[in-house]
Amino acid sequence: MYMVYWTIVEEDGGEPQCQPFDTTEMVAAMQFMEELRKRQRAGEGVRFITMCSEHPDVVGHPGVDVTGPDYNWKKRRR
Repeated sequence: MYMVYWTIVEEDGGEPQCQPFDTTEMVAAMQFMEELRKRQRAGEGVRFITMCSEHPDVVGHPGVDVTGPDYNWKKRRR
């Protein structure tokens, strides 16, 4: 799944927006972002245009996981 985020900035503040896209719609998401950038270049208050993705079939949990007692990582310095 893809999510495009942007903010409409006006005199009285900003209003965050988002638009979801299916995992098969990466091209559509990028085209949508380009349309937002065109609006931004035309002088509209469209700011902070970004996209992130999260695969629905990912294995494991995102972020830091707890290590077991056999984990023994050391940074080597010379």
